[in-house]
Amino acid sequence: MKAVFTDLHKGHDPKRFILRGKFARGEERPERAERLTAGLRAGNHELVPSEAFGQGPRLGVHSVDYLRFMEEAAAEWQTLADASDEVLGNVHPVRRGGTMPQSITGRAGWYMQDMACGIGPDTWLAASSATDVAVTAAELVIEGERAAYALCRPPGHHAYRDAAGGHCFLNNTAIAAQYLRSVHDRVAILDIDIHHGNGTQDIFYDRADVLTVSVHADPSRFYPFFWGYAHERGTGAGEGANLNLPIPVGSGDDAYVAAVEAAAKTIAAFTPGMLVIALGLDASADDPFGGAKVTAAGFRRAGEAIARMGLPTLFVQEGGYLSDQLGPNLTAVLGGFEAAA
Repeated sequence: MKAVFTDLHKGHDPKRFILRGKFARGEERPERAERLTAGLRAGNHELVPSEAFGQGPRLGVHSVDYLRFMEEAAAEWQTLADASDEVLGNVHPVRRGGTMPQSITGRAGWYMQDMACGIGPDTWLAASSATDVAVTAAELVIEGERAAYALCRPPGHHAYRDAAGGHCFLNNTAIAAQYLRSVHDRVAILDIDIHHGNGTQDIFYDRADVLTVSVHADPSRFYPFFWGYAHERGTGAGEGANLNLPIPVGSGDDAYVAAVEAAAKTIAAFTPGMLVIALGLDASADDPFGGAKVTAAGFRRAGEAIARMGLPTLFVQEGGYLSDQLGPNLTAVLGGFEAAA
């Protein structure tokens, strides 16, 4: 399987986010990509550099105003007196008739849904380059590859059409899925990150042409808390085109793989032309967020279950944070897919 990457992610190195009321060192660091690359090499995957696609694919998902904010926020933030080195909004409005303010402080709160998405000087370059990685990998599958992997960093599935959150700025998974709609009438997304892909769900929630399915830890006690419940099924034309399969926090291999297999049945009934996997590896027993206890063997089984769907497949990297098992878990899931494909 070919794996697409770029080194342009390295400039995004967030220093802080709020965890249980305290500033903490972020877990979404450049070292993640190094460990994932080691996992790709261990699996003998061919590394392919990304190509540039410009704003077009991003505009297929995100608003013009939000993209402009992302591109300009870091520089404007530094015009504030005694500003921090990262944009961190401290006022987050409930958007009920609110008005966009002129202040960068107010706009930061408007466009950033939490304090886990600090914007540094090179965040825009990293995030926009990650979308190019995803689209390059999508092109490989369009051109005939059975599957491809996109090493996207920063991740994207918590990003809404016009809001960042949860270490995510641009929704790589959604951008790839929308791009694939140019050649497929229906596209399915299966998100197996341990955190619900709330941004991806919201982007496609009223659409019938993109099925969104998510396997994740029960959000009643786990981020993103407010979304990801089983009763969320879509709205309007999209009613029935969203499926959430929450599993108990702390679940191991069997519950995780069973949920992936249940997702496969819904995906088969949808008959998509293409499958996009939002590949979170943070269900690992060794992940610092501790949402589940999935082993490398469990990830391999999940990869096998995905392969048995028999669809052209694009893997887009989402979460999975610093641990010695991060690379081996990637090797396992992609190896399981290739063995069963």
